[in-house]
Amino acid sequence: MDKITQEQRSRNMSRIRSKDTKIELVLRKALWKKGYRYRKNYKALPGTPDIAVTKYKIAIFCDSEFFHGYDWEIKKQKLGQNKEYWVKKIERNMARDRETDLKLIALGWTPMHFWGEDILKHTDACTAAIDDLCFELQLTAYECPVDREEYTDIQ
Repeated sequence: MDKITQEQRSRNMSRIRSKDTKIELVLRKALWKKGYRYRKNYKALPGTPDIAVTKYKIAIFCDSEFFHGYDWEIKKQKLGQNKEYWVKKIERNMARDRETDLKLIALGWTPMHFWGEDILKHTDACTAAIDDLCFELQLTAYECPVDREEYTDIQ
């Protein structure tokens, strides 16, 4: 049973934003501080990535746990009111995420997804993952056979 009224639930849901969310702002700020330049909510790509690092063709999505189905099989059982609606909606979101990833890959872009809690609690790990991917893409672009560990020893 839901602990809040239908009017309160409606008010809460109407306040959920689709862009410039807290998790997006945290990750964007961290990337900017590290020197990455990017496009936000880049409509030229399928799925309108929250962050698009155009130099490396990386499309980054900041996914909220509820709407994108984190631990979905467990959380699906705990849904309260309107369970049928939410199961259908979230499973469609998950399918759309997979479809978008395939479209991006076909266009030569690399999709990355980060969960909101990971961004908030482990921002450095998220930016490190982006750093690693950029480094790998940079090596691939130049077809350089140097291993990253060897490269760091050279400098």
